[in-house]
Amino acid sequence: MVNLKQLTEREERLTGGHRLCAGCGASIIVRQILLATNYPVVVSCATGCLEVSTTIYPYTAWKNPFIHNAFENSAATISGAEAMFKAQQRVGGIPKDKKVKFIAFGGDGGTYDIGVQSLSGALERGHDFMYVCYNNEAYMNTGIQRSSATPRGAATTTSPAGKVIPGKKQYPKDLTEVIAGHHLPYAAQVSPGYYMDLMKKVEKAMEIEGPKFMNAFSPCPRGWRHASNASIDVAKLAVDCCFWPIYEIEDDKYILTGQSKLIASGKKEKVPMSDYLKSQGRFKHLFAPGNEEVIAEIQAEVDKRWERLVKLSEL
Repeated sequence: MVNLKQLTEREERLTGGHRLCAGCGASIIVRQILLATNYPVVVSCATGCLEVSTTIYPYTAWKNPFIHNAFENSAATISGAEAMFKAQQRVGGIPKDKKVKFIAFGGDGGTYDIGVQSLSGALERGHDFMYVCYNNEAYMNTGIQRSSATPRGAATTTSPAGKVIPGKKQYPKDLTEVIAGHHLPYAAQVSPGYYMDLMKKVEKAMEIEGPKFMNAFSPCPRGWRHASNASIDVAKLAVDCCFWPIYEIEDDKYILTGQSKLIASGKKEKVPMSDYLKSQGRFKHLFAPGNEEVIAEIQAEVDKRWERLVKLSEL
């Protein structure tokens, strides 16, 4: 496992000077992932905050080969690049011993919703690549509209909190569980708040042949309405309250990791969901009189999902 001193000596593959918002979780996640491997990397990226802010023509913040594609086909694009690479190795155009890793990035809009069919197809076909969802829980690039990753109670421009509804009415889709149904070699949930856990999982994934998936919790100061310097604290809180447990699924075996493992074993205390909700302005309305039941229901749903995951997992 790479240590902190070694990380400081590695070259950044996502440069400064891009136009992502201060405190954006996506850029933090990308930097952590690319720093975690020394392999040459080819990246595809769905339209979204990450793409539009890092590749404003004629500039790019990427120091590795980068392919922009539409919202719906980041996984299809990277699987085509991976298939071409292997075909060239078969016919002698590329040396058979050359190692290149293929990574696709997409937000929750381009992964949970618009791109899920492309992702499912690429996983089913068994391409050797890793898909990373930077999950900021809404369509942030186009105006903070709700997605199927948006938590219940969150105020967005298409699920505004008011007299009619207290924010989004539905609970978020558990995409990591949907992906687990593909029985791929490796999948994981990660948080940039616990970066060594994230990077350890990337190192492991890079050595596994076949399709991999990583669901990365990605705070968004603009959409979540928290201070730009609070992103890492919020990313830790999400894990600490078990709203976003960090774990891995390797050959269908569930393994809690890091902080989530400590909470499950009783070595760390589980934080109340209300502490997490209070950290963001998008949930502010839930603390007005009359919404106590909504907070209680959200806590109950988080508890139910957490207890199920603990039962499935090896501690």
